[in-house]
Amino acid sequence: MSDDTLRSVRIDRTAEGHYTATNVRGGTLTFGAAGGAEFTPVELLLAAIGGCTAVDADIATSRHAEPVEFTVSVQGDKVSDEQGQHMTNLAVTFRVSFPEGEAGDRARTILPRAVKTSHDRLCTVSRTVEIGTPVTSTIEGA
Repeated sequence: MSDDTLRSVRIDRTAEGHYTATNVRGGTLTFGAAGGAEFTPVELLLAAIGGCTAVDADIATSRHAEPVEFTVSVQGDKVSDEQGQHMTNLAVTFRVSFPEGEAGDRARTILPRAVKTSHDRLCTVSRTVEIGTPVTSTIEGA
């Protein structure tokens, strides 16, 4: 992998069931096991799926008009079956409105195409989930 394509985070345990992810720019995000207020890894996955397309759609539409409302809801069912634990029925729902007028009309026209293009081509997160990219886990020194 080249430096242009590589993405990474480091995850440090801060206490039992509590972790901090740090990106290469120094940003941090805490998460943990279910039970506390922190996001769980599954909730982070949902946020990443919705957030990826939200960013693409926001960039495409806000060039024309600042949204009055921009909310993305993501949901799915966590199941356990013969394939192990996984998510099914993943759904991303956008609730977006723009001000009246020509700029708002243009943003409203662009929104469906921006969401579709993000889902079909641009959003690395949902594209990776849908393609089914293998994940490799290793233990250093083992």
